[in-house]
Amino acid sequence: MNEERIFFKSAGLTIEGLYAPGSNSKGMVVTHPHSQMGGSMENNVVEALVTAFHDHGYTTLRFNFRGVGGSEGDFDDGEGEQDDVKGAIAFLKERGLDDITLAGYSFGAWVISRAVAGYEGLSDVILVSPPVDFVQFDFSHLTGRCGFIICGDRDQFCPLPSLEKIVKQVGCRLAVVRGADHFYFGYEQCIEESLAAYLD
Repeated sequence: MNEERIFFKSAGLTIEGLYAPGSNSKGMVVTHPHSQMGGSMENNVVEALVTAFHDHGYTTLRFNFRGVGGSEGDFDDGEGEQDDVKGAIAFLKERGLDDITLAGYSFGAWVISRAVAGYEGLSDVILVSPPVDFVQFDFSHLTGRCGFIICGDRDQFCPLPSLEKIVKQVGCRLAVVRGADHFYFGYEQCIEESLAAYLD
């Protein structure tokens, strides 16, 4: 996969991303974990998500939230970061992609869960380890919109009992990665395989 370093606009800021054209008309945007805890688009889970989607023909776009890497601005506690997501969607739409999926990991899952409220035209939303015991989530608007959630059975911030109630509420599929904690070190291939089975 050959990714091109690109830049797009988000509420007046310039945001840095990595873009790879796919073989079909589908696009995906993936968001990274917490900016203040070392999260970036170079994260291992982000890379696993991008790989799985690109292997299924998707055009992929991962990016650094404001204040991370080459992206302008400062951390905005999940508020301005929602504009960054919308800027990424606009970047793909400008390239003729209307069939767009959002995939977010940890803090990135929280951001996209908020960004899609009232936002129409997305094909799917995929969450990896949404930190439901760390930040306040509102899943009410994700019913029928979020198709898939992935979580490790040793996740410190996303305990399965809490998540299983949410999955039932939202009506999506759940993949549990046995042995993985919140960071998935050594379990990246399991993420790719779980996502590939879902996309197939």
